[in-house]
Amino acid sequence: MRRSRIALFLGSLLLAATAALTGATTAQASQQAAVGGYVALGDSYASGVGAGSYDSSSGDCKRSTKAYPYLWKTAHSPSSFAFTACSGARTGDVLSGQLGPLSTSTGLVSISVGGNDAGFSDVMTTCLLQSDSTCLSRIATAKAYVDSTLPGKLDGVYSAIRDRAPNARVVVLGYPRFYKLGTSCIGLSETKRKAINDAADHLDNAIAQRAGAHGFIFGDVRTTFTGHEICSGNSWLHSVDWFNIGNSYHPTAAGQSGGYLPVFDAAA
Repeated sequence: MRRSRIALFLGSLLLAATAALTGATTAQASQQAAVGGYVALGDSYASGVGAGSYDSSSGDCKRSTKAYPYLWKTAHSPSSFAFTACSGARTGDVLSGQLGPLSTSTGLVSISVGGNDAGFSDVMTTCLLQSDSTCLSRIATAKAYVDSTLPGKLDGVYSAIRDRAPNARVVVLGYPRFYKLGTSCIGLSETKRKAINDAADHLDNAIAQRAGAHGFIFGDVRTTFTGHEICSGNSWLHSVDWFNIGNSYHPTAAGQSGGYLPVFDAAA
């Protein structure tokens, strides 16, 4: 009995020490990132489309002061901040127009990209306007693209980031599931909603795999958005917005601050 108590006590000390060390390491990494400067890359989910309060100088890129990169910058005051994420960006757009601020001194990089490559907008338009079977067929095509072509495109982006910012901590943010299932909801059928959620999981899994292969951190926002999907009654995502179609299926300001920011902050 005495040995068991001693073993339990020593085990508790070890767990406490490990937790303390992990916390210190995370805090140190965040501090180093803030000192080295922060560069925010990616698509509309990174630029903050749907959150409002856009920087007029960003034009059609619609970079929002309520987007998670800007919110993190405000909270942590990095030595420099470059916000090049842009609405509609694909992997090729990141490579051709967003990597300029990266350097050997960059301490932190965030990026979300891949959804537009996989045909996000066309998938949602098809599912909104056409039959269940047509929706599922379009989703199958998108998933096949994610399996066959997207990994290579992500590898190209991730390799370019590492080449230009060899000392940076890189956090790759994924996408939320869009719909709460099993509830009465005006709009898309349950069949369509489930297929769209499955497609989001498929995309996130592919992104997480490629991010991990490059030694990057994957920020999974599906957990923070749980309970705040479309049809939940407290959605952090816009449903289809006929008055401002660009907002459709993008995070609200609450989705950026409550869904994305905590995940990025924990990983940064």
